[in-house]
Amino acid sequence: MRTMSLDVARRTALAAQGFADPRPDGEPTRRHLRRVLSRVRLIQLDSVNVAVRAHYAPLFARLGAYDPALVDDAAWSHSARRPRLLVEYWAHEASLVPVADWPLLHSGAKREGWWRHYRPLADSEPGLVDDVLAVVKELGPVGAGTIERELAGGQRRKQGAWWDRSEVKKICEYLFGTGQLTTGTRRSFERLYDLTERVVPPDVLATRVDAEEAARTLIAQSATALGVATETDLRDCYRLGPDVTRRAVADLVDAGVLEPVRVHGWKPPAYRHAEARTPRTVTGRALLCPFDPLIWERARTERLFGFHYRIEIYVPEPKRVHGYYVFPFLLDGELVARVDLKSDRAAGLLRVHGAFAEDGADQARVAAELAGELRLMAGWLGLSGVAVGERGDLAPALRRLT
Repeated sequence: MRTMSLDVARRTALAAQGFADPRPDGEPTRRHLRRVLSRVRLIQLDSVNVAVRAHYAPLFARLGAYDPALVDDAAWSHSARRPRLLVEYWAHEASLVPVADWPLLHSGAKREGWWRHYRPLADSEPGLVDDVLAVVKELGPVGAGTIERELAGGQRRKQGAWWDRSEVKKICEYLFGTGQLTTGTRRSFERLYDLTERVVPPDVLATRVDAEEAARTLIAQSATALGVATETDLRDCYRLGPDVTRRAVADLVDAGVLEPVRVHGWKPPAYRHAEARTPRTVTGRALLCPFDPLIWERARTERLFGFHYRIEIYVPEPKRVHGYYVFPFLLDGELVARVDLKSDRAAGLLRVHGAFAEDGADQARVAAELAGELRLMAGWLGLSGVAVGERGDLAPALRRLT
């Protein structure tokens, strides 16, 4: 088993995530979106909209300023000329995944998620399940609130009483989790349910994959996205169980898809994808949202970059160290700073509530590069400028540069 230096492992991981690829010279296109998707494999969704929705940010980090309609069209619209590229499902967390991955995620390779707690309700109230499906078939794509109102105001009753609103929402989530419903589109980020058969192409929906084979494919895709990773890193991408992951890793090692390696400073063994590349250098800059796939596994982020990172949304304000919604700043292959960002749409400003350099960082250069990226982000978000607050050692230099 060969040993990789931490620097080699880091450059391998960055290349796997697309950070060794130059940003497009012109306006990014659907081809560029496909390239990023081939790297990251899935994009996490999150409801927080402090600076920008989480599913838009990883594309900005890799492509620069692009039209968010690229993602919207790929995920939530369909035409014969431009087929849907992405579909929603619980992969890492709530995620956008390639449509072709639908059979893998419904193969049995993944453990049933939190919606399993609603199975007793579905089993005890089959009429409610039928009614929800009937409303979606008639009105879809449709939101849970509209389904509730339709059931309350129509002829569908539960033994003379109205269906309970929370029960309707639970059944919607249960049917989403089991794959009978998916997201047809979104309206102001509200999920509008539709029958899966009207969203996922028939040939994909009809595909059946053995659970063990699906696990091997998903772990191989995880390895492609990560470059070099521990078994727990590989497992985390699609939230597979430990036993199925270990079997898949062993099979992929036997097949030559994964190479066992030791990474200097890592306690657990690691696995390098056979086709992973390691560039001599990684240059460029990027702001990473808290749900960027490069950093979403915090222990891996610390192993790779020596960067201790926690999202502090749920930490009481007096106890926050860096801020509410903090973006790490990647520069030439290192995480060199972090900024607490908020889009103030009323004022037309990207507000930097705090800006902090990592120990040993060249603060003058970091501030100059960060200022440039913040201006780029502000323009991309349709904001007129950047306003830097008082917190953090980078704040004075950033204020002079923005």
